Amino acid sequence: MALASPYPDVEIPNVSVPEFVLAAGKARPDAPALIDGLKGDVITHGQLAAYVDRVAANLHARGLRKGDVVAMFVPNTPWYPVIFHGIAKAGMVMSPINSLYTPDEIAFQLKDSGAKILITINLFMERVEPAIEKAPVDEVVVLDFRDGYANLFDLLGEDAPSVDVEIDAENDLVTLPYSSGTTGLPKGVMLTHRNLVANVAQCRPLINLKEDERIIAVLPFFHIYGLTVLMNQGLAWGGAVVTLPRFDLEDFLRTIQDHKITRAFVAPPILLAMAKHPVVDQYDLSSLTSILSGAAPLDEQLAHAAEDRLRKGAEDGVKVGQGYGMTELSPVSHTTPDPGCEPPGARSDVPKGSVGYAVPNTECRLINPETGQDAADGERGELWIRGPQVMKGYLNNEEATRTTIDAEGWLHTGDVAIVDAEGRYTVVDRVKELIKYKGYQVAPAELEAVLIGHPEIADAAVIGVPDKESGEELPKAFCVRAPGSEITEEAVMAYMAEKVAPHKKVRFVEFIDAVPKSAAGKILRKDLKARA
Repeated sequence: MALASPYPDVEIPNVSVPEFVLAAGKARPDAPALIDGLKGDVITHGQLAAYVDRVAANLHARGLRKGDVVAMFVPNTPWYPVIFHGIAKAGMVMSPINSLYTPDEIAFQLKDSGAKILITINLFMERVEPAIEKAPVDEVVVLDFRDGYANLFDLLGEDAPSVDVEIDAENDLVTLPYSSGTTGLPKGVMLTHRNLVANVAQCRPLINLKEDERIIAVLPFFHIYGLTVLMNQGLAWGGAVVTLPRFDLEDFLRTIQDHKITRAFVAPPILLAMAKHPVVDQYDLSSLTSILSGAAPLDEQLAHAAEDRLRKGAEDGVKVGQGYGMTELSPVSHTTPDPGCEPPGARSDVPKGSVGYAVPNTECRLINPETGQDAADGERGELWIRGPQVMKGYLNNEEATRTTIDAEGWLHTGDVAIVDAEGRYTVVDRVKELIKYKGYQVAPAELEAVLIGHPEIADAAVIGVPDKESGEELPKAFCVRAPGSEITEEAVMAYMAEKVAPHKKVRFVEFIDAVPKSAAGKILRKDLKARA
């Protein structure tokens, strides 16, 4: 049975992402759009539109055309949105690369996405150079200047004529982030202009951003949460997005204080620091009115602890809520509404453990994993979602697309949820293999492939195990030594640390005689979890 959102459907304009997101700024050209949280540099809404035009023109002048992929390996800066929207205005596709990736991981994404150009910074070049040896691109642009490479000024040059590319919002891709989905290796998630426009429009009735809002953007723009919820949502309603290149607690708190931040969209580890760390009391956070957590489950007690602590420094208190989504959903399907933005007939506040209501234009089903039928009222089931935010599919992977999106358009999330009588959802479990660590996806299959690449490891399996202190899932490897090998746990962890990004590192190793597998050869992870 399909469960509709309690909110009325919203209109989704049939326009490109830049046309939609940059429209509000036309009425406020001198108002700040992007602010560097550390340096204080400002790009106004008027400047943003002009710079976006220049980036589109100069990428076109370099020979790139509609549909070409431009990879971005860049931390959060005010220039990230400029370049993203320039790429989008030219009809090209931006593929964001995780700033923590190793050369092998960068090379995989460059090759799989078919990227023509890679845009990066000097600090990342020691990883870029070995990556492009394995997966060559036509050009590397180093934004902050490096001899022999084009730079930011080359993307902003005045000579190239403006371009006007016809965009089919429903079918043309705008971004290609990589996700492990519910299982397997990372896959390119094909998101169209309509997907992203829809998701920003869908959030509007629940998250009532004002023109004078200041949003702190410490969650990375390479993550779809950062790209849609922080960057595009903030700009679309005429607010100011204040960027930080990485999370440092004191920089984060100082930026909230100095820039009078009104909203923070975070992941649970940041909220944990705000609830527990003593340094928080040294900063004036009274401008902050709302904290919304996403990317990983938020503990109910932690939400209350953060709200109670931060209420002391704010006149009207700080509301802490959470939302739910995934890269394949652009990413939002559910969220906690702002006070006053509850759906018609709502009788109470959203409980802290809940991810809130389905956003407009969204249908949900809860499916009993054992029977494949709709779960009975009040019972848990795998969450299926249908709506305009659902991805077009996985790049060059029809099998994975068919596994994730069925013939009726339902996306199978792999998460188990329950819904109450008021239409508020709580995610209670996971049926998918994916490990979530500090909001990042960790695919067991990816780590297993790296482990098996070691000559002294004959077979391997990876699962997530809970950390007793933080509640985070930590990757644990079960390894079968090759004949004659005496490789140690420490050696396995050191090997993995060199091969994968920090959030993917194996934290525990256990040697076993054989990896338990089904008759079809599938790893029996339940058996491994039972002994973990």
